[in-house]
Amino acid sequence: MGVQDIPFAALKIGDKASMSKTVTEYDVYTFAGVTGDFNPVHINSEFAKTTMFKERIAHGMLAAGFISAVLGTTLPGANTIYMGQELSFKAPVKIGDTVTATVEVIELIEAKNRVICRTTVTNQDGVLVVDGKATMLKK
Repeated sequence: MGVQDIPFAALKIGDKASMSKTVTEYDVYTFAGVTGDFNPVHINSEFAKTTMFKERIAHGMLAAGFISAVLGTTLPGANTIYMGQELSFKAPVKIGDTVTATVEVIELIEAKNRVICRTTVTNQDGVLVVDGKATMLKK
């Protein structure tokens, strides 16, 4: 899969792009190692059984990271500067879930080359797990 670079002038309200990924054990452990977030709900099965989730869950920011992948590689793609992200975590992502990150252009601010996108992540059952809004500068 190559990286796209959609120029600001070519963007339209309603443009959408998405990517899907199955979250693996490796993803969770690697994310913990890279970030230093070793919260036991993510890495300790016995501890996780005692939580409201009853099993290990992926880091919320891991799921949100898939949004960044779409923004930086597909829509708007290369030459995009990620300026801000609002996030709301709605449901847990479990190991083995297949999540789909979707971005949709909802506003274009031509004077500043700003692109505002709704950003969502859903699981294989269509459950919204992450909801938010991203602001980017697009060259």
